[in-house]
Amino acid sequence: MDKVIKVQGVTKTYNPDTIPVHALRGVNLEIEPGEFTALVGPSGSGKTTLLNAIGGLDTPTGGSITIRGQDIAKLSDSAMIEFRKQYIGFVFQAYNLIPVLTAKENVEFVMLLQGKSQEERATRVKELLKAVGLEDQIDRRPAQLSGGQQQRVAVARALASKPMFILADEPTANLDSKSTANLLDIMAKLNKEENITFLFSTHDQRVIDRARRIVTLEDGQIISDETIAS
Repeated sequence: MDKVIKVQGVTKTYNPDTIPVHALRGVNLEIEPGEFTALVGPSGSGKTTLLNAIGGLDTPTGGSITIRGQDIAKLSDSAMIEFRKQYIGFVFQAYNLIPVLTAKENVEFVMLLQGKSQEERATRVKELLKAVGLEDQIDRRPAQLSGGQQQRVAVARALASKPMFILADEPTANLDSKSTANLLDIMAKLNKEENITFLFSTHDQRVIDRARRIVTLEDGQIISDETIAS
């Protein structure tokens, strides 16, 4: 089976010419299609740096990250933007919705960038907002939605481009227990029923408890990699 993500010997050093900070130290990781994996570890362990490197938001100092046979570290900035737009979905801690756009418009934004037709956009937005339980909130702007609802819009937006995988950086950090449970239920359902691959960076035990694979980092290295029996 082809790997969705293949990380080989990845290093990341910040401030190499002054006081070096070694955020990643030779990380190797492979993600299969349909995984529901959590990257865990204390603050400063490297999990967010690794997630950002996989998403092309940060460039490794060394090693390679291969997605669809492409070492993304070798892409130019403009090519990386296009690659992300086509193949990678993001869910961030801070939601990052566009305040002046409605839920519908936030979800369809990436499809506009992809040049999708109005008919295709309308159909996809409707099915995604229904999937996250927000079909009745389609015309509301972020300020009119709760934190949990905003994060569900962010999940729908991440899925809009039909990406190969979703990267979720502390997606439950700003949510209460009920909203977290609802969000995780939605993600787990999408993972199970549509085989969508999720890779989380998280401190949240509620996310860790739902993951089927737990990769633990410490001081920029993977110290354990555990698959949970279903």
